[in-house]
Amino acid sequence: MPAIHTASREAGLSRERLAEHTVITLSGELDIASTPSLRERLNAALRNVGPRVVIDLSGVTFCDASGLALLIGARRRTEPRGTTIVLAAPGPQMVKLLHITGLSRAFTIRPTVTAARFARAGVRSAVA
Repeated sequence: MPAIHTASREAGLSRERLAEHTVITLSGELDIASTPSLRERLNAALRNVGPRVVIDLSGVTFCDASGLALLIGARRRTEPRGTTIVLAAPGPQMVKLLHITGLSRAFTIRPTVTAARFARAGVRSAVA
């Protein structure tokens, strides 16, 4: 019988504004229980950002459809302002989820935050 995900640990968010970009680190479980409050914090973190935002996914332990919708919403809000979102350091399960849903074609994805900081705009490449 497959495992059923029922409990949610609070998701975390931190923001670091650097000279040419902003790094937003998400952590914990991005699920239906955590995304409403996380969405508010992410929207606030996306205000007054430069041309590139790196979203560090290395601390994400679980992601469901509402977590993916959170990422898509962030992209939709920032794209009209000319801001590019680059996803960084997704774990193996997150990589698989991004591939299965086709979001690996919608986002630039890099294996590390450092690689994401220097990713060329418009070049999409998924991690393994």
